[in-house]
Amino acid sequence: MPLDYFAPGVYVEEVDRGSRPIEGISMSVAGFIGFTEDIRGDAELFKPMLITTWDQYLQSFAKEGSDGFTDFNAYLPFAVQGWFLNGGGRCWVTSIGTKLPGAEPPPIEQTGTKILTAGNRPSLQFTLKPAESESEEGGALALPGGDEPRLRVVIQESTPKPLPENAPDDAEPPYNTGEFFDLIVARGEEELERYDHLTMNPEVETQVADYVVTAVEDSEFIQAVDISQSGQPLSRRPMQGSYEITPPPYISDREHFARDLQGQRDDRTGTQGIFEIDEVAMIACPDLMKVYQEGLMNLEQVHGVMEMMLSMCENSFPGPAYRMAVLDAPPVKPTKGDNPVSADQQKPQDVAAWLKQFNRRSMFGALYYPWIKVANPRNGGRPMYVPPCGHMMGIWCRTDESRGVFKAPANETPRGVTGLAYDTNMREQELLNPMGINCIRNFANYNRGYKVWGARTLVEPDNVQWRYISVRRLLSYIEKSIEIGTQWVVFEPNDQILWARVRRTVNNFLERLWREGALFGTSPSESFYVKCDGEINTHETIMLGRLYVEVGVCPVRPAEFVIFRISQWAPNQ
Repeated sequence: MPLDYFAPGVYVEEVDRGSRPIEGISMSVAGFIGFTEDIRGDAELFKPMLITTWDQYLQSFAKEGSDGFTDFNAYLPFAVQGWFLNGGGRCWVTSIGTKLPGAEPPPIEQTGTKILTAGNRPSLQFTLKPAESESEEGGALALPGGDEPRLRVVIQESTPKPLPENAPDDAEPPYNTGEFFDLIVARGEEELERYDHLTMNPEVETQVADYVVTAVEDSEFIQAVDISQSGQPLSRRPMQGSYEITPPPYISDREHFARDLQGQRDDRTGTQGIFEIDEVAMIACPDLMKVYQEGLMNLEQVHGVMEMMLSMCENSFPGPAYRMAVLDAPPVKPTKGDNPVSADQQKPQDVAAWLKQFNRRSMFGALYYPWIKVANPRNGGRPMYVPPCGHMMGIWCRTDESRGVFKAPANETPRGVTGLAYDTNMREQELLNPMGINCIRNFANYNRGYKVWGARTLVEPDNVQWRYISVRRLLSYIEKSIEIGTQWVVFEPNDQILWARVRRTVNNFLERLWREGALFGTSPSESFYVKCDGEINTHETIMLGRLYVEVGVCPVRPAEFVIFRISQWAPNQ
């Protein structure tokens, strides 16, 4: 607003007097940590990557033309696929490697990139060349560093070599049989090396063309192997196109794997790094069970990772805590094989005993039992048991979209599930449910299929205020939304006008939630209150630059126990 008016006239001024609406945040973004088949494109090892569809996951964490699963049955691909199958949308994925720690590196002939002919037969295989200083020791490879893209080989159509300048005038140029091609080594848009007039004929005359394997021997970056079958050079020529050279898999040292898995928050790596993604509201590490089963981490080490996840969910300074960790119950003992978990290894009493041993309670954690049976594409579609965390978080997201964050994510059918590692009955759930262990039940007797039959957090059993997942997530949703939606208040004049604007802003937001059914009460006054006045904002607090706003809400709670009281009734008595 200008301070003075000097000339007569009409002045139009824009004044902001209304309250600013609070937009609710998304509580439906997941974070996954585990093993992947590959790491391609913009994805980086140990760093979170945004994934919005299963196809996008395949582009970043699967080999070209692959189904995205691994030969050692890592659980992360199953969890991410279960997330999308059950209604999950946006998620962040952190790959901690493409092989188990301490695994034997694959032979050189199984690494790199194979290029086919136009008839889909093998032609050439390209691998990264060891650095010259390391080649004698079999050391470092020519891997891109930092954010550098992978090396590519580009195959282009070519011709035989032209005649030399001193050739006779009547000399005829070599006949173009169509077998010739050029090879370009590139990184991103930068062309690193170029080899022209190549052929698949090892006996070609050098004045006509060069044999590709011989020509590439001088390359600083790649080495080529002729894997073509018998036939004419034209039929063995590689198909034109651009091909990314797959580097050898990263294999963690067994002693350092726990450190790699934990990562660094400042570097945004590992499990800690995914907590730096502000929009992630639910987190799981399904392959924590894989490394336990393979004997790479003992149960105490597994507990250490779980404890770290819960503690980081609880500590979200400077804002309110709003993330939840979805844990998986470990099998009784590590086993190996195609079917690593059986019903005998996950009985209810075993899971109850394990939780007492873990002895970590938190309102920001949830646990589901038992493991679920899914089809394994790497084993002809045969079933295998996997941790349920990814499928359950997908149900959380599905419930958020269909009903709202205030609806308990239970009494829902998990998609992509063909069976359970253990069929829990009512009496067994009476043991598990009070401990905060949410069961996935088989209701075949009622013709209802498989259902998620629990919605509790891992809070202490006597802390009924935070017993339910939906209540915890609703309060986190309200707290985080108010925090983000009232940033405009900072440095405003701390007076009655500001107090009234803040009350209107928060009141409007909570009334909208009440109308959606998130708050209990027949009227807004019964459901919530917002207090921001001179009683809590005294002269002393104003002098300290502080503005206090007191908000109370009455969240709806799930009807976990439905009791019908039925008796005989005689109307005339």
